[in-house]
Amino acid sequence: MRETDSALLDLIRRRSFRRGTFRLSSGAESNVYFNLKPTMMSPLGAYLAARALLAVIWEAKPDFVGGLEMGAVPVIGALAALSQREAKPVRTFFVRKRAKEHGTMDMIEGLAPDESLSGARVMVVDDVATTGGSILKAAEAARAAGATVETALVLIDREEGASEALAAAGIRLLSVLKAGDFQ
Repeated sequence: MRETDSALLDLIRRRSFRRGTFRLSSGAESNVYFNLKPTMMSPLGAYLAARALLAVIWEAKPDFVGGLEMGAVPVIGALAALSQREAKPVRTFFVRKRAKEHGTMDMIEGLAPDESLSGARVMVVDDVATTGGSILKAAEAARAAGATVETALVLIDREEGASEALAAAGIRLLSVLKAGDFQ
């Protein structure tokens, strides 16, 4: 494990990991819960999460990185800023859960008027993967816009079926950390 990943693991343990009984967005119940917003919204957490994701993103060299609101938005903003600072800019976007009801009525946000996902290689990013549902929604929107989506990346894979569900849709799931790292 990289030093940055180890520091991120420790920070998530302190700020974002809970034991108890929780209902997940998938509807399933779990005895562990990851709410990564407290980590991703802290200055150190935003930096560590972006650094960890960028190590994988830079190696994969996608044309764009994006994800579904709300889970992906904080870390996408942080990694975009850090990538520019490191002189290896990563173009980003996010997918709305439903189309905007005013203005451009777009589902995909963050692209300039002269930018398009058509023909682009897109990596979908999210904070946590359980069933892969959020990643699939973002991938479907990117694919509908003409992108190729073959890879997804999360900070934490809960190891509860997301990898298999995404593989069935032709998407390989990568992760910085796994739920087993928190045992």
